[in-house]
Amino acid sequence: MSIRRKIIDYSRGINLNHFWRLYRWQKKIDKGICHDILTFMLSRCAYRHGGYIGPDTVMKGIPELPHGLQGIFISRYAEIGENCRIYQNVTIGEVNRKAPKIGDNCLIGAGAVIVGDIRIGNQVKIGAGAVVSMDVPDNCTVVSQPVRILE
Repeated sequence: MSIRRKIIDYSRGINLNHFWRLYRWQKKIDKGICHDILTFMLSRCAYRHGGYIGPDTVMKGIPELPHGLQGIFISRYAEIGENCRIYQNVTIGEVNRKAPKIGDNCLIGAGAVIVGDIRIGNQVKIGAGAVVSMDVPDNCTVVSQPVRILE
């Protein structure tokens, strides 16, 4: 990445390298005072960037966030697969302490809401503004309100 691109990303607030470094450290450390301090720092950093990622969220890889953490809320009980792309103002919420399990290579459009104890398959595309509260099979596209699944 060029220096010009790094400066632009930093000025826009979408340079999350430090955030993901804190996230990885927090996951490696067992429960204790160091874990609590890293969780606090991680929460403050996410707040500064305008989003929230729960401290117990399971991420198999680092998701691609083209607009940074702007308005993104990810429940602490959620599981997110590898190579996911999440746009701004997405909510991955919980119901009764159960949150979605999102597969690998998914795309979640701006303003989408995914809630409940559901499973989103691999290589699923969720359109902007869709509210998903039911299971979605692999290789599908979810659009509109009410939700329609296109295979």
